[in-house]
Amino acid sequence: VRDKIEAPFADLGEKELKNIARPIRVFSIPPQSRSTTPAKAGVHSSDASPSTTVDTGFRRYGAENEKGNSAPRLSIVVLPFANIGGDPEQEYFVDGVTESLTTDLSRISGSFVIARNTAFTYKGKPVDVKQIGRELNVRYVLEGSVQRGGDRLRVNVQLIEAETGAHLWAERFDKPVGDLFDMQDEIVARLANQLGTQLIAAEARRAETAPHPDSMDLYFQGMASFNKGSMAASPMSEARRLLERALMLDHTNVEALIGIGMVCAMGVANQLADDRAAALAAAEAALTKALSAAPDHPLAHLYVGIVEILSNRAARGVAECERALALDRNLAHAHAFIGIAKYYLGRPEETEPHIQKALRLSPRDHLVYGWMTVIGLAKLYLGHDEEATVWIRRSMEANRNFAAAHFLFASALAQLGRLDEARDAVYTGLSIQPTFTIGRFRSTGMATSDNKTFLALRERIYEGMRKAGVPE
Repeated sequence: VRDKIEAPFADLGEKELKNIARPIRVFSIPPQSRSTTPAKAGVHSSDASPSTTVDTGFRRYGAENEKGNSAPRLSIVVLPFANIGGDPEQEYFVDGVTESLTTDLSRISGSFVIARNTAFTYKGKPVDVKQIGRELNVRYVLEGSVQRGGDRLRVNVQLIEAETGAHLWAERFDKPVGDLFDMQDEIVARLANQLGTQLIAAEARRAETAPHPDSMDLYFQGMASFNKGSMAASPMSEARRLLERALMLDHTNVEALIGIGMVCAMGVANQLADDRAAALAAAEAALTKALSAAPDHPLAHLYVGIVEILSNRAARGVAECERALALDRNLAHAHAFIGIAKYYLGRPEETEPHIQKALRLSPRDHLVYGWMTVIGLAKLYLGHDEEATVWIRRSMEANRNFAAAHFLFASALAQLGRLDEARDAVYTGLSIQPTFTIGRFRSTGMATSDNKTFLALRERIYEGMRKAGVPE
């Protein structure tokens, strides 16, 4: 700001600041000089002292902390992971996991992530997470360790609430040692995906106790409802209700706009929308408004892509999903919907590799059952019925309440000539969704492409359903 604002500056020299690795040059604005006088180069005040400086942020940060003001939402520090065993050759890998995870968590919209240089000042030191929370003014602390034993690598992580020291979530990864860089990327991606969900859940729990929840409190509660995993009508309706309340309090809340787009789009994808066209239109309107305010928001691009894939614009949808991945490499859902788009484009043989990427990035995602169903669907299109039953069975084990999977399972079994099993699957499906018919499935679940190859291939699905006894 030198020569840019109307105030002189007094040079106080370089100062050592807490948790900052290098000295920082500090300046003050003398109180008597806060006027409209143009700044002059080289102006100093002999009586300037730190007690008369205009607040630069460091002092305000400390004062607010002393007053007990709450830390920012989604604020977290990733402490340097411990290298169990002390193998110096493994140190670069351990530090790489910490640094990459710090970078990837910072991509979560609205997150406040302490920078790597500050976090590494705690490396190799005994830590008190409550003290770290106060020093850095963060709500959450992530700590972990890496241990190598023979040809296997074990990574342990735990998410801790700084204020109370309570453990909110823990995970362990055991993997055979291969390419360490590839392994680092995979571990970081999995952690970033799971942590995003865990942090939203933690913020939602806080919001539930707020006497007067604000727009972001309601957003977190809405997303926690969305993330429950069942994709049933009740939690999806609750999610939309909370997100709409968030927008009533703040119509500029970009996250809530994207949340509404997400809920509407995924309601269509999971055949929960009574009016498919209206739901997709509502999703697109909310997402368009969000992108006008935040043009580079990865989730907004992702869900615009999903809306396009679900409304006969699959090629454009793939491009939007790819743009989302360029902004955030860890968006497993983007990979999954690119795979879905491929069978809408009449290329089901390309579906599985994309969804396998999603499963590697987020193997415990609340939508894995849907991804597995899609692979099974692509196998059905290709006439690989036995493989289809394997994938759809895995889907049903992940979520037995997803009715469409039971009917697709019945279709595959019928094509294999296993009619008794197929009828049992239809019976189970109808007990979950009594209104399911081939006609409804045709209009709500798959009528999103006019690709001739796709239209020809899908007739196999209906043929199998008829053989199994699904109502027309």
